[in-house]
This record gives sequence, C-alpha cells and structure tokens, in this order.
Amino acid sequence: MTMHPPDCAQVNPSQRSASVGGLEKILRVLSLITMLMTVPQVLTIWVGGNVAGISLISWGSYLFSACLWFFYGLKKRDKTIYVACIGWILLDAAIVIGVIVQS
Repeated sequence: MTMHPPDCAQVNPSQRSASVGGLEKILRVLSLITMLMTVPQVLTIWVGGNVAGISLISWGSYLFSACLWFFYGLKKRDKTIYVACIGWILLDAAIVIGVIVQS
C-alpha cells in the first residue's frame, strides 16, 4: 500500500471556496479603489496638461507589468487577475500616452 500526500483538490470545496471567495471580494474592492485613486493622475495629464514629475519609465514599467499579469490571469483562467488588469492597462496606457503627447 502506497501513501500519497494529501491533495489540495480533495479538500472540502465549500471550505476552500468560502475563504477564497472572501479574499477575492477584498482584492476586487481594493483593485477598484486603487484604480479610482489613479484617475486624478490621468486627469491631471489629459485635462490639465501637466506632466511635471511624471516618470515615463515608471508608468511604462507599470503598463508592461499589467500586460504580463493580464496574460498570466488569462492563462490561469483567474478572472480576479485578468479583469482587474484590463483597468490597469487602460489607466497606465492613458498616463504613458498622455506623457508622450503632452511632452
């Protein structure tokens, strides 16, 4: 008789989904809040035309990272990851493009 280590997939699904569900809800809310906190930066660039102090390298890196996370989320079929990344890609791209256009 061979003993195998416990498989996480064999854990009671109701226990697993309850803890993951709560964490996913918190992550979704936090993702929305942080995106809303980025909107004033986008408005400063596009409405005010002010790009002083905005680092194109930093925001370009954020955009690149969001794209990688988006594809990772798609690969893992994790809606919490890839849906949030759509918002981040749009916001980061708005800042990057705004800095290029306004400079």
